[in-house]
Amino acid sequence: MAPEYGATMGFFPIDEETLRYLRLTGRPAAQVELVERYMKEQGLFHTAAAPRPEFTKCLSLELGSVVPCLAGPKRPQDRVRLGDVKQSFADALTAPTSARGFALEGEALASTGTVANNGESSQIHHGAVVIAAITSCTNTSNPGVMVAAGLVARKARAKGLGTKPWVKTSLAPGSRVVTDYLEASGLAADLDALGFETVGYGCTTCIGNSGPLPEPVAKAIDEGDLVAAAVLSGNRNFEGRVNPLVKANWLASPPLVVAYAIAGTTDIDLEHEPIGTGSDGADVFLRDIWPTAEEVRETVAEAVKPAQFEARYSNVWQSNPRWNEVPTSEGELYDWDAASTYIQEPPFLSEIAAEPAPLAAVKGARVLLALGDSVTTDHISPAGSIAKVSPAGAYLVEHGVEPVDFNSYGARRGNDRVMTRGTFANIRIRNLLAAGTEGGVTRKLPSGEVMPVYDAAMLYKAEGTPLVVLAGAEYGTGSSRDWAAKGTMMLGVKAVLAASFERIHRSNLVGMGVLPLVLPASWQELGLTGDETFDIPIDGSLAPRSTIVVTATSPDGTKREIPCLVRIDTPVELDQFQAGGILPFVLRRLLSEG
Repeated sequence: MAPEYGATMGFFPIDEETLRYLRLTGRPAAQVELVERYMKEQGLFHTAAAPRPEFTKCLSLELGSVVPCLAGPKRPQDRVRLGDVKQSFADALTAPTSARGFALEGEALASTGTVANNGESSQIHHGAVVIAAITSCTNTSNPGVMVAAGLVARKARAKGLGTKPWVKTSLAPGSRVVTDYLEASGLAADLDALGFETVGYGCTTCIGNSGPLPEPVAKAIDEGDLVAAAVLSGNRNFEGRVNPLVKANWLASPPLVVAYAIAGTTDIDLEHEPIGTGSDGADVFLRDIWPTAEEVRETVAEAVKPAQFEARYSNVWQSNPRWNEVPTSEGELYDWDAASTYIQEPPFLSEIAAEPAPLAAVKGARVLLALGDSVTTDHISPAGSIAKVSPAGAYLVEHGVEPVDFNSYGARRGNDRVMTRGTFANIRIRNLLAAGTEGGVTRKLPSGEVMPVYDAAMLYKAEGTPLVVLAGAEYGTGSSRDWAAKGTMMLGVKAVLAASFERIHRSNLVGMGVLPLVLPASWQELGLTGDETFDIPIDGSLAPRSTIVVTATSPDGTKREIPCLVRIDTPVELDQFQAGGILPFVLRRLLSEG
């Protein structure tokens, strides 16, 4: 996950504990020996006597200072100490949306909703946990935290605690081996009793695959216009990704996911306030049901065995009969199905010429979106569920897909017709060109009509009008990177003018033939509104990290010249951009060599 912390790659020494883990997870002795010998030869095997490498920068961490934390409520990099979650959430409720808050005030802060189900009712408030999910990514290769989650469930049951009725719970291990050792330890029964039953093996909640909320819960959220919460053990919690009705999303370890399902709210200080009331009427605190490190180690030692891994992975290709029964075509080339709504031949190379066209200036470009700071690739890229009232939803209905079968953007990422329609369609994106709106809409210029981003882009394309995007600082942070760049290009965007870029998204834009330009200040500070047309002087003299002057023309004819830094950083990137993107660049190179 090196890109998640801004690196292209990372080196990390292994040690004897690493080898122990390899043996525990059923790796052959010869493979473990190879790993050990190779890492020692490379100087990457750590022992107390190992020489200290030379680094350009050294950081120190006092391990005693490490405390339980969550991340949220909108970004994975926003770490919050467990004891501070209650106050952090309260602050976020009233913070402006520009500061990643929810901008509530007055009576809205006291809103409630009633969950009425089977003759019983519950009042929920802002911060109500309506999704608690132990997901397949990040944590489920670590038996320690999975066992810890099971022990929290066991201890909670012993105290007479259960999950709150409005919480949708799920467990989606990354491997069937997790099920094996949870069953061997008896912890599967404890997790099941609290609602954490295994729903499958693979991506679920943090890519929007948690499914709809129960209708009574959905009605309660709508009734109170509540900022409901999800707590999940994945690594993605960007806006609009988990569930359309859940605005606050927190990342947590698996045992804390179980704890918050019991508490039923993030408006609680789990370090000092009781998590619930036991069957004996006494308050129960998180510390009362939290397992010790020794308990976790003992359970792992008793329940996790190499034989489990060996059995599960010895016949991995034959272990799923339903998958193996899916009919496939033969041959070296894929047999494209024109009727498929899941996978279509991508258009990136379908009309490629033998030689790239010369670079040409962008003239009279319109602004498709004008965005603020910290717009992530999850705001740009299609992610999460597909709304019925959306260009992607309309496309699927037109092709005979019922809304119940829409699935998610992640499942349909092989169909550019769906994905292009979902680019910039995030329900929480705020396009300042269409002030006062939220979601994937824009103002079509010069008429000023507000419409979905995709619809406007297609109208511009029919007119022959090129497009640009205006953006603030940190444009393109996040995770869903490939379609963030592909979808931008396929909407007809020729350049993105931003105060600053996340480095990988910048590179991906170049790789799709979209020019990243750094403004000398924010577009608002430059006096731009988004109603202008833009002329960008792109020609054969374009050079890496050069400065070009972009001309913005206001509706009244006033022209403003803006010097912009070209964020094509290397000669190779320039070659890719001149070729129209990395795919045409590579294809032409292969053809020339073949």
